Amino acid sequence: MLEEFGSRFSKYRALDRSILDLAVENTNLKAARLSFGPAQEAADAFRDSLEAIAPLDPAKDTWRVKALVATGVASVREIQVLQAPHIAEADEVAMTRMEKRMATSETGARSALETLASLVRPASRPQLSAATAALDRFIGVNTQIVALSRRNSNVRSLAMSLGEKRMLTAACEDSLRALRDALAKRGFTATR
Repeated sequence: MLEEFGSRFSKYRALDRSILDLAVENTNLKAARLSFGPAQEAADAFRDSLEAIAPLDPAKDTWRVKALVATGVASVREIQVLQAPHIAEADEVAMTRMEKRMATSETGARSALETLASLVRPASRPQLSAATAALDRFIGVNTQIVALSRRNSNVRSLAMSLGEKRMLTAACEDSLRALRDALAKRGFTATR
Protein backbone atom coordinates (compact mmCIF):
# COMPACT_ATOMS: atom_id res chain seq x y z
CA MET A 1 0.00 0.00 0.00
CA LEU A 2 2.88 2.30 0.78
CA GLU A 3 4.41 1.64 -2.64
CA GLU A 4 1.05 2.36 -4.28
CA PHE A 5 0.83 5.67 -2.44
CA GLY A 6 4.44 6.48 -3.32
CA SER A 7 3.76 5.82 -6.99
CA ARG A 8 0.63 7.96 -7.02
CA PHE A 9 2.29 10.75 -5.07
CA SER A 10 5.24 10.76 -7.50
CA LYS A 11 2.81 11.21 -10.39
CA TYR A 12 1.07 13.99 -8.45
CA ARG A 13 4.37 15.81 -7.83
CA ALA A 14 5.41 15.49 -11.50
CA LEU A 15 2.05 16.85 -12.62
CA ASP A 16 2.28 19.67 -10.08
CA ARG A 17 5.72 20.64 -11.47
CA SER A 18 4.33 20.61 -15.00
CA ILE A 19 1.41 22.81 -13.96
CA LEU A 20 3.73 25.24 -12.21
CA ASP A 21 6.08 25.39 -15.21
CA LEU A 22 3.15 26.17 -17.51
CA ALA A 23 1.63 28.72 -15.15
CA VAL A 24 4.96 30.55 -14.82
CA GLU A 25 5.23 30.90 -18.61
CA ASN A 26 2.07 33.02 -18.64
CA THR A 27 1.84 32.90 -22.42
CA ASN A 28 -1.87 33.70 -22.52
CA LEU A 29 -1.35 36.69 -20.24
CA LYS A 30 1.60 37.88 -22.33
CA ALA A 31 -0.49 37.53 -25.49
CA ALA A 32 -3.31 39.56 -23.92
CA ARG A 33 -0.88 42.31 -22.93
CA LEU A 34 0.44 42.47 -26.48
CA SER A 35 -3.11 42.59 -27.82
CA PHE A 36 -4.16 45.45 -25.56
CA GLY A 37 -0.85 47.31 -25.86
CA PRO A 38 1.36 47.23 -28.98
CA ALA A 39 -1.30 45.67 -31.24
CA GLN A 40 -3.84 48.33 -30.27
CA GLU A 41 -1.29 51.09 -30.82
CA ALA A 42 -0.34 49.78 -34.26
CA ALA A 43 -4.01 49.38 -35.26
CA ASP A 44 -4.75 52.93 -34.15
CA ALA A 45 -1.71 54.23 -36.05
CA PHE A 46 -2.96 52.40 -39.15
CA ARG A 47 -6.39 54.02 -38.81
CA ASP A 48 -4.95 57.48 -38.10
CA SER A 49 -2.64 57.33 -41.13
CA LEU A 50 -5.47 56.34 -43.45
CA GLU A 51 -7.82 59.04 -42.18
CA ALA A 52 -5.38 61.68 -43.40
CA ILE A 53 -5.38 60.45 -47.02
CA ALA A 54 -6.76 62.73 -49.73
CA PRO A 55 -8.05 61.39 -53.08
CA LEU A 56 -6.30 62.27 -56.33
CA ASP A 57 -9.63 63.28 -57.90
CA PRO A 58 -11.96 64.42 -55.09
CA ALA A 59 -15.00 64.74 -57.38
CA LYS A 60 -14.64 61.21 -58.67
CA ASP A 61 -12.89 59.16 -55.95
CA THR A 62 -13.80 60.61 -52.54
CA TRP A 63 -16.32 57.91 -51.66
CA ARG A 64 -14.22 55.14 -53.15
CA VAL A 65 -11.23 56.24 -51.05
CA LYS A 66 -13.44 56.45 -47.94
CA ALA A 67 -14.79 52.97 -48.64
CA LEU A 68 -11.28 51.54 -49.06
CA VAL A 69 -10.11 53.23 -45.87
CA ALA A 70 -13.12 51.80 -44.02
CA THR A 71 -12.44 48.36 -45.48
CA GLY A 72 -8.79 48.47 -44.39
CA VAL A 73 -9.63 49.64 -40.89
CA ALA A 74 -12.46 47.10 -40.53
CA SER A 75 -10.11 44.32 -41.62
CA VAL A 76 -7.56 45.25 -38.96
CA ARG A 77 -10.29 45.58 -36.33
CA GLU A 78 -11.58 42.11 -37.23
CA ILE A 79 -8.14 40.69 -36.50
CA GLN A 80 -8.15 42.52 -33.18
CA VAL A 81 -11.58 41.12 -32.32
CA LEU A 82 -10.32 37.59 -32.98
CA GLN A 83 -7.27 37.96 -30.74
CA ALA A 84 -9.08 37.64 -27.39
CA PRO A 85 -11.06 34.50 -28.31
CA HIS A 86 -7.87 33.00 -29.76
CA ILE A 87 -5.99 33.68 -26.52
CA ALA A 88 -8.71 32.04 -24.45
CA GLU A 89 -9.28 29.07 -26.79
CA ALA A 90 -7.97 25.63 -25.86
CA ASP A 91 -9.04 23.82 -29.04
CA GLU A 92 -6.38 23.71 -31.77
CA VAL A 93 -8.94 23.36 -34.56
CA ALA A 94 -10.84 26.44 -33.42
CA MET A 95 -7.58 28.41 -33.20
CA THR A 96 -6.70 27.38 -36.74
CA ARG A 97 -10.10 28.60 -37.98
CA MET A 98 -9.54 31.97 -36.29
CA GLU A 99 -6.04 32.23 -37.77
CA LYS A 100 -7.48 31.64 -41.25
CA ARG A 101 -9.98 34.45 -40.68
CA MET A 102 -7.11 36.67 -39.50
CA ALA A 103 -5.15 35.87 -42.66
CA THR A 104 -8.19 36.69 -44.81
CA SER A 105 -8.59 40.00 -43.00
CA GLU A 106 -4.90 40.81 -43.46
CA THR A 107 -5.29 40.16 -47.18
CA GLY A 108 -8.28 42.52 -47.24
CA ALA A 109 -6.32 45.28 -45.49
CA ARG A 110 -3.34 44.90 -47.82
CA SER A 111 -5.60 44.86 -50.86
CA ALA A 112 -7.24 48.10 -49.72
CA LEU A 113 -3.80 49.70 -49.37
CA GLU A 114 -2.75 48.56 -52.84
CA THR A 115 -5.90 49.97 -54.42
CA LEU A 116 -5.55 53.23 -52.48
CA ALA A 117 -2.03 53.72 -53.86
CA SER A 118 -3.44 54.60 -57.29
CA LEU A 119 -6.22 56.83 -55.92
CA VAL A 120 -4.39 59.21 -53.58
CA ARG A 121 -2.59 62.49 -54.12
CA PRO A 122 1.19 62.47 -54.11
CA ALA A 123 1.05 64.51 -50.90
CA SER A 124 -0.83 61.60 -49.25
CA ARG A 125 1.83 59.02 -50.10
CA PRO A 126 3.67 59.50 -46.78
CA GLN A 127 0.43 58.73 -44.92
CA LEU A 128 -0.08 55.66 -47.08
CA SER A 129 3.49 54.56 -46.32
CA ALA A 130 2.88 55.17 -42.62
CA ALA A 131 -0.31 53.09 -42.82
CA THR A 132 1.61 50.26 -44.51
CA ALA A 133 4.31 50.40 -41.82
CA ALA A 134 1.66 50.40 -39.08
CA LEU A 135 -0.05 47.40 -40.68
CA ASP A 136 3.29 45.57 -40.86
CA ARG A 137 3.88 46.32 -37.15
CA PHE A 138 0.37 45.19 -36.29
CA ILE A 139 0.75 41.91 -38.21
CA GLY A 140 4.14 41.33 -36.57
CA VAL A 141 2.63 41.76 -33.11
CA ASN A 142 -0.34 39.60 -34.11
CA THR A 143 2.08 36.86 -35.13
CA GLN A 144 3.63 37.02 -31.65
CA ILE A 145 0.16 36.95 -30.06
CA VAL A 146 -0.81 33.86 -32.04
CA ALA A 147 2.45 32.08 -31.16
CA LEU A 148 2.04 32.83 -27.44
CA SER A 149 -1.63 31.92 -27.58
CA ARG A 150 -0.83 28.61 -29.28
CA ARG A 151 1.51 27.75 -26.39
CA ASN A 152 -1.58 28.19 -24.20
CA SER A 153 0.28 27.77 -20.91
CA ASN A 154 -2.31 29.45 -18.68
CA VAL A 155 -5.26 27.62 -20.21
CA ARG A 156 -3.44 24.27 -20.12
CA SER A 157 -2.25 24.70 -16.52
CA LEU A 158 -5.79 25.55 -15.41
CA ALA A 159 -7.24 22.57 -17.26
CA MET A 160 -4.63 20.27 -15.71
CA SER A 161 -5.33 21.68 -12.25
CA LEU A 162 -9.06 21.17 -12.59
CA GLY A 163 -8.80 17.79 -14.29
CA GLU A 164 -5.79 15.54 -13.83
CA LYS A 165 -4.58 17.06 -10.57
CA ARG A 166 -7.97 16.63 -8.95
CA MET A 167 -8.05 12.96 -9.93
CA LEU A 168 -4.49 12.32 -8.73
CA THR A 169 -5.23 14.10 -5.45
CA ALA A 170 -8.25 11.85 -4.91
CA ALA A 171 -6.16 8.76 -5.73
CA CYS A 172 -3.47 9.82 -3.24
CA GLU A 173 -6.09 10.43 -0.57
CA ASP A 174 -7.61 6.99 -1.25
CA SER A 175 -4.20 5.38 -0.85
CA LEU A 176 -3.57 7.25 2.38
CA ARG A 177 -6.97 6.23 3.77
CA ALA A 178 -6.32 2.60 2.88
CA LEU A 179 -2.89 2.79 4.49
CA ARG A 180 -4.33 4.42 7.64
CA ASP A 181 -7.08 1.80 7.85
CA ALA A 182 -4.57 -1.05 7.45
CA LEU A 183 -2.38 0.42 10.17
CA ALA A 184 -5.39 0.85 12.45
CA LYS A 185 -6.32 -2.82 11.99
CA ARG A 186 -2.81 -3.88 13.03
CA GLY A 187 -3.08 -1.87 16.18
CA PHE A 188 -0.03 0.22 15.38
CA THR A 189 0.70 2.81 18.03
CA ALA A 190 3.03 5.64 17.46
CA THR A 191 6.05 6.15 19.69
CA ARG A 192 8.30 9.08 20.20
